Amino acid sequence: MSQVHALSDDQVGQELRKMTAFIKQEALEKAREIEIKANEEFSIEKSKLVRQETDAIDAAHAKKMKQAAMSQQITRSTVANKTRLKVLAARQQLLDDIFESASKRLPDGTKDAAKYKATLKNLLLEGLYALTEPEIQVRARKADYGVVKDAIKEAESEYKSKTGKQTKVTIDEENPLPEGSSGGLSIVGGQGKIDINNTFDERLVLLQSSGLPAVRETLFGKNPNRKFYD
Repeated sequence: MSQVHALSDDQVGQELRKMTAFIKQEALEKAREIEIKANEEFSIEKSKLVRQETDAIDAAHAKKMKQAAMSQQITRSTVANKTRLKVLAARQQLLDDIFESASKRLPDGTKDAAKYKATLKNLLLEGLYALTEPEIQVRARKADYGVVKDAIKEAESEYKSKTGKQTKVTIDEENPLPEGSSGGLSIVGGQGKIDINNTFDERLVLLQSSGLPAVRETLFGKNPNRKFYD
C-alpha cells in the first residue's frame, strides 16, 4: 500500500499562493474581457447616436432648404404675376386711350361734306344690300339731313345698277339721331322691326370688339400663349 505523506507548512503555503495567483489571473482576464466588450458596445452605441443625430440634422437641413426653395418659388411667382397684371393694365389703359382718342375724333369725319356724303352712301348701301326691301327708312341727325338726302339719291342709283331692283329710301324725321351723335346713320327695315345701326359711334364700338385682337398684335406683337385664332 502507498503511503499518503502530509504536506508541510511550506508546501501548503506554496499551493495556496499558486491557487491565489491562478484565481487572480482568471479575474484579471475576465475583467479585461468585460472592459473590451463594454468599450465595443460603447463605441457601437456612440456611433449609432452620432448617426442618428447626423441624420436628424441632415433631415432638418433638407426640410429648411425645401421650405426656402418653396418660399422663393412662391415669391417669384407672386412677383411675376403682379408684374404681368401691371403690364396687362398698362396695355389696357393704352388701348382705352386709343379708342377714347378715336371717339373724340369721330366728329371730324363730318367736316368734309364730299367725303362725308360718300361715307353715308356706303353705310346706306350696306343696309340696302342686307335688307333687300323696296322701302327703307334712315335715321340721321337733323343737321345732316341735307347731305343724307344727296347720299340717298346716289345709294338708290347704285343699288339699282348693282342689283336691278328698285328701292325707296326716306328719312325718318320723327325719330332723328341725337345731336350729340358723332354722325352716320341708322337703317330701318322690316316695317320698323330691323334696325341696322351704322352710326360712327356704333361702328367704333364694333371695331373695339372685332378689331381689338389685330390692334393688340400691331401694338404688342403676337401673344405666345394664344393657341387658337378665329
